[in-house]
Amino acid sequence: MLAAMSANLYALGAITLWATLASLGVALNHIPPFLLTGIALLVGSLLALPFVLKDRRLWAIPASTLMLGVYGLFGFHFLLFIALRHAPAVEANLVNYLWPLFMVVLAPLFLRGMQLRAVHVAAALLGFAGAAVAILGAREGAAGGSGWAWGYLPALASAFIWASYSLLTQRVAPFSTVAIGLFGLVSGLLSLACHWLLEPATALSGADWALLAVMGLGPLGAAFFLWDKALKLGDARQIGILSYLTPLCSTALLMLVSGRALSWSIALAAAMIIGAAVLGTRGK
Repeated sequence: MLAAMSANLYALGAITLWATLASLGVALNHIPPFLLTGIALLVGSLLALPFVLKDRRLWAIPASTLMLGVYGLFGFHFLLFIALRHAPAVEANLVNYLWPLFMVVLAPLFLRGMQLRAVHVAAALLGFAGAAVAILGAREGAAGGSGWAWGYLPALASAFIWASYSLLTQRVAPFSTVAIGLFGLVSGLLSLACHWLLEPATALSGADWALLAVMGLGPLGAAFFLWDKALKLGDARQIGILSYLTPLCSTALLMLVSGRALSWSIALAAAMIIGAAVLGTRGK
C-alpha cells in the first residue's frame, strides 16, 4: 500500500513537470531544435552525476539498452520541438499527447501475452478523432481559412516514439534509474553534434539559459527519474491512467501562458483524447 502511494506521488511529480514542457518549448522556439534539445538533455543528465561518481556501475548497461534510451529521449523531444514551431502550439501539443493511447493500442505489438480488443480499437478511433478535431478547429480559426501545418506529423511521430520507447523498456534487462542520466547525456551530445553540422550558430541570452536550465532540470531531467521510479514501484496500469492528466494540464498551462482563449475545438479535442486514453485501459 505504501509502495503504491509512493509510486503515484512519483508519477504525479513527473506529470506536473511534463505539463510545463510545451510552454517552455514555445518560449524557446527561437532556438534551433537540435541546440535546444541538446542543452536541455545535458542539463538533465547532471542530476545523475552524484550517484555515478559514487558507483560507476550504475551506468554499466548493454549497448542495446542505451540505444533504446537515445531513441526515446532524443527522438521524442526533437520531433516535439519541431512540431511546436511548425504547427499551432496548442493543437500540436494535443496531437503529441496521443502517446498514452498509443501505449495501450501498441502493447500487443511490443509485449507478449497482450491482445488488442474491440474496446482498444474504439479508443484508438476516438483518440484520432480528437486529434482531427484539434487540427480542423485550427484550420477554421486560422487567417485565410487554412490552418493545416506539416508540424502535426512530427507531433504524431513523437507520440509514437515515446509510447514505443516506454513499452520496449519492459522488454530489456532491468536497469538502474540512474542510467537514465546516461540516456540524456548521450542524447544531448548527439543533438549538439547535429546542431554543429546542420544548424547555424546561435547566441543565447541570459534569459534563454535560465529557461534552458528550468527545462533541463524539470521536464527533461527530474521527470524521467520520477517516472522510472514510479514504474519500478507501482502498477504500470494505474500509473498509465494518471498520465492522462498530462495533456489536460499541459494544454491548460499553454493556453494560459499564450493568452489564448478556450475554443470549442480545443475543449472537445482535449475531452476526446483524454476519454479515449481512459477507455483504452478497459479490458486490459
